[in-house]
Amino acid sequence: MLKIIVLAKQVPDTHNVGPEAMTPEGTVNRAALPAVFNPEDLNALEQAIRLKEKNPGSTITMLTMGLPKATEVLREGLYRGADCGILLTDRALGGADTLATSYSLAQAIKKIGDYDIILCGRQAIDGDTAQVGPQVAEKLGLTQITYTEEILECDKHHIVARRHIDGGVETVEGPMPIVVTVNGSAAPCRSRNVKRIMANKHTEFTVWGAADIDADPMQIGKAGSPTNVKTVKSIVFKAKESKTLTSSDEDIDNLMKELIESNTIG
Repeated sequence: MLKIIVLAKQVPDTHNVGPEAMTPEGTVNRAALPAVFNPEDLNALEQAIRLKEKNPGSTITMLTMGLPKATEVLREGLYRGADCGILLTDRALGGADTLATSYSLAQAIKKIGDYDIILCGRQAIDGDTAQVGPQVAEKLGLTQITYTEEILECDKHHIVARRHIDGGVETVEGPMPIVVTVNGSAAPCRSRNVKRIMANKHTEFTVWGAADIDADPMQIGKAGSPTNVKTVKSIVFKAKESKTLTSSDEDIDNLMKELIESNTIG
């Protein structure tokens, strides 16, 4: 029986980024962007569900930090196989970089107390830093396995995982409790379960603020974030000119000659 925590994040849909994506202060304007479940956190959730299935009696707690609407992520987790969810939300937590975010999440995990494995996506698509998972492990004093593609073995004492690294794949073992970050190349998360949707569409979630997790005001939000954005620019790539070509040999030959003469290809 395992006590599993899955860290999830509601992120802006980066396929629909417009001119209002950033605030003048250089932070993401989350209220102005469509929100989605961070893709690699879904991969992490699938690994958690598989562990739960292999270890009867195990539980999955979803933990997210964000605006009140981030409960949408928690509910999506319940629809797929999680058991409960905790929302960490507070104005004082706003504007956090990875250092302040990982501190806040670590404080919340300490409050949860009883856990064997913490799973999260390798990185979030709104920042692409891949820092929060490792920073949470550091703040909790836990071993970590990053870039995981599959958890091969897991019990109350140890875990064996396959991870993808530059140049190949390796199999590693670590002691429990442990933090595991999961790649997007891992198995995709299963679809919603109709019975779970009906059972959880009105489920209430635990909501914690900064005071509930005994957070140091100087280590959360903007105050605890040493990262500062100097400038924000909106860059739109536009073609200088365009041509319409047919599939004829003559058009293709002419295009190749033009590309060679302009040194675009050689």
